[in-house]
Amino acid sequence: MKRDAVTGGGCLVSAAGVVGAVWLWGASDRTQRHLGNEFENNGQDFGAALTELPFVFLAGAVVPAAVWGLGAWLLGRRRRRRPETSQSSEISEASEISEASGASGASGVSEFHA
Repeated sequence: MKRDAVTGGGCLVSAAGVVGAVWLWGASDRTQRHLGNEFENNGQDFGAALTELPFVFLAGAVVPAAVWGLGAWLLGRRRRRRPETSQSSEISEASEISEASGASGASGVSEFHA
């Protein structure tokens, strides 16, 4: 993926996370109770909204963006490790040549090291 696509996707996922987190927080029974949806606004507490809403907003923005970034990093890392087709054909040709000469089987030493 190109860097611009990854950045744009991360921003979209973060924005969707913010909207979803704030909507879920606002729809919960606990929040409705604090915002005054009880009988005659008993138990109305706007302090809960002022203290919880920033954390909900930040969590909704940061968590999806972090997951998106981790996924992009893992995919980029996986692509760098994958050998290209031209290199893999050269490796297979070299192993066929060494097997034909008997060099790798006779010595007992592996060609591949970790």
